[in-house]
Amino acid sequence: MENIVGTAVQLPNLVEASGGILLIYTLYLIYWQLTAGATRRAFMKEHGCKPPVKYSQWDRLFGIDAVFETLRALRKHTWLDYHRDRYRRTGKTFQITLAGVNAINTIEPENIKTMLSLKFKDYHLSTRRKTAFDPLLGRGIFTTDDSDWQHSRELLRPNFVRAQIADVNSFEIHVDRLIKSIPRDGSTVNLQDLFYHLTINSSTQLLFGESIEGLTKGMMNDTNSSFEDIWNRAQRGLLKRMRFGSFLPPNAEFTKDTTFVRATIDHYVEKSLRYRNSPDDKKEADPNDRYIFLRELAKQTDDAVRIRDELLTVMLAGRDTTAGLLTNVWYMLSKRPDVWAKLRSEVDKLEGAQPTFERVKDMKYLRAIMNESLRLLPIVYVNERVATRDTVLPKGGGSDGSSPLFIPKNTNVVWSTCAMHRLPEYFGDDADEYKPERWESLRPGWEYLPFNGGPRTCLGPKVLFFLAAEQFALTGASYTTIRIMQEFATIESRDPEPWSERLTLSCTNDGGAKVCLRPYNN
Repeated sequence: MENIVGTAVQLPNLVEASGGILLIYTLYLIYWQLTAGATRRAFMKEHGCKPPVKYSQWDRLFGIDAVFETLRALRKHTWLDYHRDRYRRTGKTFQITLAGVNAINTIEPENIKTMLSLKFKDYHLSTRRKTAFDPLLGRGIFTTDDSDWQHSRELLRPNFVRAQIADVNSFEIHVDRLIKSIPRDGSTVNLQDLFYHLTINSSTQLLFGESIEGLTKGMMNDTNSSFEDIWNRAQRGLLKRMRFGSFLPPNAEFTKDTTFVRATIDHYVEKSLRYRNSPDDKKEADPNDRYIFLRELAKQTDDAVRIRDELLTVMLAGRDTTAGLLTNVWYMLSKRPDVWAKLRSEVDKLEGAQPTFERVKDMKYLRAIMNESLRLLPIVYVNERVATRDTVLPKGGGSDGSSPLFIPKNTNVVWSTCAMHRLPEYFGDDADEYKPERWESLRPGWEYLPFNGGPRTCLGPKVLFFLAAEQFALTGASYTTIRIMQEFATIESRDPEPWSERLTLSCTNDGGAKVCLRPYNN
């Protein structure tokens, strides 16, 4: 009886407390509408903004339905098609709720141009990205904004000069090893594995002056895994953190892997700083007069942590973009005899000579193949920014999406490169087809962004190496493709499956590039 009475006494108190909270919240909403809300309404009216179309979903509060749709698509390797279908059903710009977060999705080129260039300072990288990348990449140019980003830009700019990035000779020793690893007896080889091994060694050769395969297996690691294995695992860990954020429990293996990677790079940084500080007469001259990115970076700062973070960022970009692009290119070459034959004709004009940067640049059909692969199967398949202030995008408002769109401060804006690259109004009614010939006359603008755009795209007016390694990827992939074709006369696909996405920090074919290559008869 006493418990019943006690409960009866507590109920009115609970009701009163709930009512008080509701009253305070209601008063806050009224105050907000009269102050900040009024300011925003005036701002929207001034710019002619209209509300966006909303994505059709039954849970508009938390977006649980969209979460399950996304997870299902990831599991089935159909996320790219699922994302494109959202735009087909809803329009080029729409609002969606996902895991409790309201976001604007857009594939309108003018909107992306506004975010990345015209109103660059109105947008930052998302906190989710910075938090996810921090354990491995730290505070490099991929994970910072404002003055920190500017510092990284100024630090890296002098080290990317055309002479170094255009030096295809740096690839030759590694490409030669790759070619020798390809079977010549008609058996199947998955080129994807060789491409990733090639690019981690060629990129670390440029960065550190020696390839990473020179490291001893098991160094500071009791699993006897190679650096490449651990680097790959660490990247997969970053991807999980990007997707699931705070919902992801602590992972001891990820912590161990990132610690190992950082310690390995620290070793090279300390070695380079010691070299910089040693007397000139004690420094050993490089007989090959090689350019070593790390040594040049160390001339500008003695901040070992900063140097490490920038190196890791460049290594991530230089390795994955090139390998992913090569995998997609060679998958398509194996499936399209007509494209192979046309490229063969262009490569044969070299008459077996080692290609120079100038010759690579002049091979128009090869460049068209690279562009078409990056269009249809973009390496950087999705991106996002967060508004740092109340701002406006030029399109996306109203039922037809033609009016300006108000973007409140802290709003996430996401764009899908894979969907934008297949818009028929820019790329033709056959935009879903692989057709390198379209690049004979195609001169795209902001609707084609294989890597990025705006101030984050390049490190200076004379630079050919984009932060995501655009030119590095194109030059490396082009040179490697030429050299393989100079050694092998024919190609045959050994993969009956259609292209299927493997989404990591970049996008490539899940099955790789399974082929049979037959050499010229000597």
